Amino acid sequence: MTLSIWRYAHLFLAIVSSLFLGVLSATGVILAIDAIVEKYPDYRVKNLEALSLAEVVPTLRELYPEVISLAVDHNGFVLIDAIDESGNAVRGFVDANTGKMLGPIAPKSSFVQGVTTLHRSLFLHETGRIIVGITSFLLLLITVSGLILLLKRQQGLRHLFAKIKKDSFAQHFHVWTGRWSVLPLLFISLTGTYLFMSRMGLFSEENTVTKHGASANSIVAEQTLDNFPVFRQTSLADVEKLEFPFVEGDPEEFFILKLKDVELTVDQLTGKVVREAKSPYHVLLEKWSLDLHSGRTSIMLAIVLGLASLHILFLIYSGFSITFKRTRVKIKNVIEADRAEIILLVGSENGSTLFFANQVLQQLLQAGYRAFMAEMNCYKNFPCVEKLIVFTATFGLGDAPTNARRFLSLLKAHPQDHPVQFAVLGFGSRTYSHFCGYASLVDTSLAQQKWAVRQLPLYTINDRSADEFVQWTHAWSEATLLRLATSPAVYAQKIEQLQDLQVVDKTDVGFDNQTFMITLALQSRKTFQSGDLLAIYPNDKGAERFYSIGKHFGNVRLIVKLHEQGIGSSYLYRLQVGQSIRARVVKNLSFHFPKKASRVLMICNGTGIAPFLGMVNCNRNRRPIYLYAGFRYRNSLAVQYQRYADDAIRERRLTSFAMAFSREECPQYVMDLVRRDAVFISDVLRRQGVVMICGSLSMQKDVESLLDEIVLSNAGLSLASLKENGQLLTDCY
Repeated sequence: MTLSIWRYAHLFLAIVSSLFLGVLSATGVILAIDAIVEKYPDYRVKNLEALSLAEVVPTLRELYPEVISLAVDHNGFVLIDAIDESGNAVRGFVDANTGKMLGPIAPKSSFVQGVTTLHRSLFLHETGRIIVGITSFLLLLITVSGLILLLKRQQGLRHLFAKIKKDSFAQHFHVWTGRWSVLPLLFISLTGTYLFMSRMGLFSEENTVTKHGASANSIVAEQTLDNFPVFRQTSLADVEKLEFPFVEGDPEEFFILKLKDVELTVDQLTGKVVREAKSPYHVLLEKWSLDLHSGRTSIMLAIVLGLASLHILFLIYSGFSITFKRTRVKIKNVIEADRAEIILLVGSENGSTLFFANQVLQQLLQAGYRAFMAEMNCYKNFPCVEKLIVFTATFGLGDAPTNARRFLSLLKAHPQDHPVQFAVLGFGSRTYSHFCGYASLVDTSLAQQKWAVRQLPLYTINDRSADEFVQWTHAWSEATLLRLATSPAVYAQKIEQLQDLQVVDKTDVGFDNQTFMITLALQSRKTFQSGDLLAIYPNDKGAERFYSIGKHFGNVRLIVKLHEQGIGSSYLYRLQVGQSIRARVVKNLSFHFPKKASRVLMICNGTGIAPFLGMVNCNRNRRPIYLYAGFRYRNSLAVQYQRYADDAIRERRLTSFAMAFSREECPQYVMDLVRRDAVFISDVLRRQGVVMICGSLSMQKDVESLLDEIVLSNAGLSLASLKENGQLLTDCY
């Protein structure tokens, strides 16, 4: 049976039974508490197992002129119903050793009685008992289907109790609670179902009655109570109830001894068992089911069942919360599929993979690309597609998520009619042996298509790691020269709260440059560093724009190029000093100033200089910093940068500053500066220095290619080793 059938069955059963199940669970919690409370004060007889009826009955007969009955309840308390010497009724708990009264029987409060009735019949008598029984059976089916889904999610019994990666609170709680409460829930549902079936008379087996009549020539002498064989052989712990004869000494009156599995009629004069009625097995099972279902025999069991009932309430809440979240996750496209040049396909079981894909989609749309996203089951022929990105999780033992089960067959049925570059990302957990198994299958299947051109190797993301995801965004951005954010915080599913920032300074654009500086004061005490990002929201559509932060005397400083159709840049440029905006600071830990580096080389172009100016400004330890910057023109802003650098060099916060201008009389690019200082840069890296790059992707690609050549020939290093050692940090766009 497929996963989707189990899931839909689980959901359907939960929907059908949720109302009644909620009532039964809430009342179950109250009754579990009552089962614990009723054990106090503690009237248990310590030596219940050692005491026999032959010891207890004579003691009670001597103490009370008339004893009506003796009983042992589920708590191990001994109850007596008798009449004392004054003719007063005595009914309460006694010490079976002495017959001394320990306390009266406290009747259940009207509240507990009402809750009990609600739990058993919903105040609907026979109809209510039927509803409760059916609900118990549905809970059994829900528990079984939930266990199957849990085993599939955890990839088998061996990983059932493996660490759970935190999703949303509801998702994490539902899985965690489900696996720890599965046994109590099975007990509750099985015993509840059996109690319903038994009390509805579905088991009709009668008692097995055996009569023990006296033989014609046998005479049995009278015996004292302490010599009755059956009393001597019966421990008080095995007794449910002993009914005394109505008239003492009357041969027509008998002791009625009710044990757990048999009822004995005992001659009050001779002690002989004259009748034996053995209970059928279904009665014994009913008693056993009642003990397990109510937890009345053990405080620990009552606590476990009470918690399980409470968990049912939370499972109902979290289950519907998960369902609501899944139904809310809608793919909102603004570009039609037939016009899209970039197609994103998603295979997601719980929505987390869709989150990553949606972050990429929004960035592509904001950058002006025609991008479209769909579930993998919606794959078809896309007439304008140039790039295909597949984001897929793996479910169970290497299986496809529910919304990707038909993808491989659709892939064969709908080949693209022109070359398309593709990349596949797999999401999963390395805890399991089938880590990203389905993603690997998708990657292989795409590679076998004649029209498919591999753009990147298969990338795998462990436990939705944002750090691992940005490794892919780096690689994809470099391969396509289409900018994606490379800060892990952008892909963190826990979104930072919005902060208030007030404009304290802003420069104007001029005839010789279209770049401006804007300085914002953070109204909260939130800490940030140069290299972090500021996410702004320039319109009411919720679209984010990210800008690299330079920390300037405790304020947020951005350097922004004003684009004619730029939504974010136009929004910032229209701001006036004193105005406030709502934005969020995104930690960009992978691009903070390296405090342990012996020397730091900074390479940038355009507005990429912003975080570097902030790092220089905060270089109080006077760490050697060498800044290389590339611009188009030697304009007023470039002159301002030069003055700033001169001041920093004089204060020893900056060691050197070199600029290249690509549109001046003698054009030069920043990579020409890097090539000029190749030997020096190689020496810095050999001495564990760090290179930081910020600016355009095309510049990053050219500089990295040049660095790979330089360090290989001069220092015997490679670009890959520099990245692995943390000696090359980039944040490009």
